[in-house]
Amino acid sequence: MARDPLAALVALNRFGLGARGGASGDPASAASDPRGFVKLELSRPNGALLELPGLQSTPALAEAVFAYQDEVKRAREAAKEVAKDNTSSHAPPAEGMAPERRSPPLDKVATSIAGASEMKAPEGGSTMMMAPAEANQAAPAMPPNAAKPPQQQQPLNVIQKTFRAEALARLQRAVHADCGITERLVAFWSNHFCISAGKGELARMWAGSFEREAIRPYVLGRFADMVKAVEQHPAMLFFLDNQQSLGPDSLAGLNRKRGLNENLAREIMELHTLGVGGGYTQDDVTSLARIITGWTFVGRQGKLGVPGSFIFNTNAHQPGPQLLLGKTYEDHGLAQGEAALADIARHPSTAKFIATKFVRHFVADDPPPALVAQLEGVFKKTDGDLRAMTLALVDADAAWSAPLTKIRNPNEFLVASGRLLARMPEDAGPYLGALNALGQPLWTPAGPNGFADTNAAWAAPEGMKLRLDISAQLASRIGNNIDPRELLDEVAGDAASSETRKTIERAETRQQALALLLMSPEFQRR
Repeated sequence: MARDPLAALVALNRFGLGARGGASGDPASAASDPRGFVKLELSRPNGALLELPGLQSTPALAEAVFAYQDEVKRAREAAKEVAKDNTSSHAPPAEGMAPERRSPPLDKVATSIAGASEMKAPEGGSTMMMAPAEANQAAPAMPPNAAKPPQQQQPLNVIQKTFRAEALARLQRAVHADCGITERLVAFWSNHFCISAGKGELARMWAGSFEREAIRPYVLGRFADMVKAVEQHPAMLFFLDNQQSLGPDSLAGLNRKRGLNENLAREIMELHTLGVGGGYTQDDVTSLARIITGWTFVGRQGKLGVPGSFIFNTNAHQPGPQLLLGKTYEDHGLAQGEAALADIARHPSTAKFIATKFVRHFVADDPPPALVAQLEGVFKKTDGDLRAMTLALVDADAAWSAPLTKIRNPNEFLVASGRLLARMPEDAGPYLGALNALGQPLWTPAGPNGFADTNAAWAAPEGMKLRLDISAQLASRIGNNIDPRELLDEVAGDAASSETRKTIERAETRQQALALLLMSPEFQRR
């Protein structure tokens, strides 16, 4: 293998998504030139884009949501009329008797995992089982108050189908990628500029298109361009309620007697750019909120344009100049906000905040200060060139010498399992269910700060127990067809510890050995 086998493991795990099994040749490629193996993927133009038939634009998805909501409304109204007509022909329940209610049983997670579905593999491959409980219910629930017959599966609606299609496209790209660093970057920035599919039907419908349109085109571009794309995307405007924010002195604000909503402005400064302690005040938050009033999206009526598209509504914009971070921005409509965002994206506090978070994700929970300072300098020097910052990380000796202490998050664990076992999934349901069970539901963080990026979040005993359950169930399905000792060479080669080798060799069965391999430090840590 490599003269420095640990470097191959770092290339595959720290920067990528793990080795692909089968005839991929990933271990040999990473061993022969670890840094070149990583950089090759970064050199591909538009390598992060995800453009597949059936994946629609945000406006097209909005029209589908609005049509679905109209259909649901008509169906409910019709049901009410039928119920009203039938009221007189049915006797009420006997006094003191309530209609029977039946609830589905609340199975334990391990039981759900044991009944998990399989992911179909390409011809000649074995099948990958990934979890769980919500294999057929990982997409959103039916509309509020919609009746659901007990123990009866409801057909997927257009929102659920779209969410699953987006999830499957993302999963397949990650499993198929050569190294996986580009998909790691997509996941990192998508979590940094997160929305939550739990916000409502529009958010769930747009979760995938938001990542495709506002994140993927910019992960190797300029940070300022990504900021602009993110903050003007209808999914972010909806998630942080900016369509509800009206300039107090704007025409719409005066007519409706409503004012600012500062949610988006606050998160832009606190979570997206400057960071906590980045030198801004509450007055700056209020000023930015005024500056971006009028940033909204076209509603279902389409009065201002194509439904679901970004629009600057002059009537909702707070008139006049605004003082932000010591600089006055004249009122030039949309350009006022774009100028403010461009300056914030280049602010020194932003450079430090982004560099720190970037190093924390890839290297260590406690980012090495010298490495942070190095990337911070690259960010400033290149005007936020994210490709340059990524290459600087890959070129930094500190990024290769730091021990592999970060634990893979649930998404990385599931994707790495699929890659190692040469699975190409054809159904997103088991994957979505597994993410739910492991505490990282796709595109659905609990808050605007995204999912945690530290070991404390993912290395808790309960979480590791669930990973073991998934690994054991997977091994029980396909373990007889795999020699885990050979698979360990795919995972780590000569970098595998003697303890791990002995543990796998001493396993009583191949199934047990495979489960132990998937739970080994060489597989779980990056």
